Amino acid sequence: MKAMISTSYGGPEILDLQEVATPLPQPNEIRVKIHATTVSRANTMMRTGKPYIGRLFMGLKKPKHPISGTNFAGIVEAIGTNVSKFKIGDKVFGENIETFGAYAEYLCVDEKGIVALIPDGVDYKEAAGVCDGALTSMNFLRNVGQLKKGQRILINGASGSLGTAAVQLAKKMGGVVTGVCSAKNIELVKSLGADNVVDYNEIDFAKTGLKFDIIYDTVGTRTFADSKAALAKNGTFISPVLGFPLLMDVVKTSIGGNKKAKFSATGMLPLEEQKELFSELMTYINQDDYHFIIDRIYSLEQIPQAHWYVDTGRKRGDVVISVN
Repeated sequence: MKAMISTSYGGPEILDLQEVATPLPQPNEIRVKIHATTVSRANTMMRTGKPYIGRLFMGLKKPKHPISGTNFAGIVEAIGTNVSKFKIGDKVFGENIETFGAYAEYLCVDEKGIVALIPDGVDYKEAAGVCDGALTSMNFLRNVGQLKKGQRILINGASGSLGTAAVQLAKKMGGVVTGVCSAKNIELVKSLGADNVVDYNEIDFAKTGLKFDIIYDTVGTRTFADSKAALAKNGTFISPVLGFPLLMDVVKTSIGGNKKAKFSATGMLPLEEQKELFSELMTYINQDDYHFIIDRIYSLEQIPQAHWYVDTGRKRGDVVISVN
């Protein structure tokens, strides 16, 4: 099968399309013929090996798993001898955060992992991005920020993969949502349900005098320190982009102060917690008014170009790789 291989850390040029052996499913695994995967900001960070703390899990000097990619959508093409949950021909999607491998034509995953049938009316390209933006934002809104009905939440990077999901999920949870994005994406974010939208090139939300119970920085362009003025009493700054400043703020605010900084690595949560999040997320995805936002579609051979594009920081929603 064809697969995109990376044997070192660096820029998109390290990605190399190669022929490798097609994986054989273990007794508890299904083999998925991948139709779509995605390139997210998390994928580009894994490619660079930065922040360096991530190398403790991915490999110190080079990637432990040369085939990257975590999200997938496709069709079950073979099953292991003990598989009972799925059958050949099922259309499935999910996330393989432990060994990656989605930048390929085939992938084997445990049937008890993060994998489910694709809902009716959702195609492969739409399903591929669910476990990136939506699942991560579900964790941050429900578990990390603990968003409650009526609370005011600001979402920085509201037009990206995490942001477009967060706007919709926060509204469904009863939040009062302010999105921050560029001028060209204001109408998109409004269409997803945001109550207010701010153009970051024109307005610094931290200097408006407005207060928010939660500030969710999906893109890592703000800090707890420069956002603190916009936090209400007992407010929380949350972000999935871990750098040294955020790490220090998480430690310091855990010791004292009524305003907190919090971080979570969704993919490192215990499997049962991820599956619980996934199950709750599906209740929202199955609603007719959930919108999947796809920016660009590339082929498997074009994954390096997709990485170049995501590195610009200008993507809207998901960048999808059409594999088969």
